[in-house]
Parts: sequence; structure tokens; C-alpha cells
Amino acid sequence: MSTNVLESIDVEVPVSTAYNQWTQFESFPRFMGGVERIEQLDETRTHWVTKIAGVQREFDAEITEQHPDERVAWKAVSGPQQGGAVTFHRLDDKHTRVTLQLDFEPEGLVEKAGDALGIVGKQAKGDLGRFKEFIESRGAEEGAWRGDVDRSPQRGEMPPPPA
Repeated sequence: MSTNVLESIDVEVPVSTAYNQWTQFESFPRFMGGVERIEQLDETRTHWVTKIAGVQREFDAEITEQHPDERVAWKAVSGPQQGGAVTFHRLDDKHTRVTLQLDFEPEGLVEKAGDALGIVGKQAKGDLGRFKEFIESRGAEEGAWRGDVDRSPQRGEMPPPPA
């Protein structure tokens, strides 16, 4: 049974600053609890090492869709079944709403118990709060990757017509 988490937070930085910082995956351990290390393997693939509630996992994730200042979506390509998306909504020139959606399949007794207690939702909310503190205290992003990755069609879905 899949679990979905949806959390949002408003940050006091322009949309491009929030988006640019989010593309710096190797900085995630500085504001995401349970993320020990992320290595950027290439433009669309990352390797994650996490430890949450005593359960350590390693997995590779692939960016499945990315549009500057709008959205980054990903899915695990190894390890536990999981994926998600973060969207960036310009509220005004100095404020952005960051919305995080996670979809995952809890494995084993510890993860299923944690899921029943809403641990991942609480973790996501805390991570967004720490992201807010991190980016607002800096006032600027550490770097940026502004590449565009189009969502690949699902099996049986027709690709969009050429422009």
C-alpha cells in the first residue's frame, strides 16, 4: 500500500533562488533530517544514503521532469519504491511557496509502523522548515542547475505532438 505526503511552506526568497537551491542536491543533508549523503552522478541521476528511524538505505534516483522555477520530479530507480515532486509557486517578487509531494511504499515492520504514526509526513514538514531557515538565512542559492527535463510518456500514452 502506497503512502502519499503533501506539505507546503512559504519562503521569503524569489522563486528562482528557492528553485536554484533545491537543484543543489548535495546540500540536502544540511537541512533534510535522515539524509546522510547525496552524490550527483550526472545531470539527472543521484545516489542517496539515508538513515531514518535506524533504517539505513542506499538508492539511486532519477529526475523524471524538471522545469526551471516550476518543478522537479524524481523516482527511485533502485532500492525502495519511492518518488515525488517539488513545485515552486511565485507569490510575489520576494516570496515563494514550496510544495513537496512524496509517494513511497513502506517496507518492513519498522517502516510500516513509522508510516502508521505519520513519521514521513512529520519529517517532510520539518525538512521544509529547515529548508526555509537555510535559504532565508543565506539569502542566496549556493548554485543552480537550470536544465529542462521533459516528462517521458507513460507506457501506452501518446507523446505530445511536435511544436
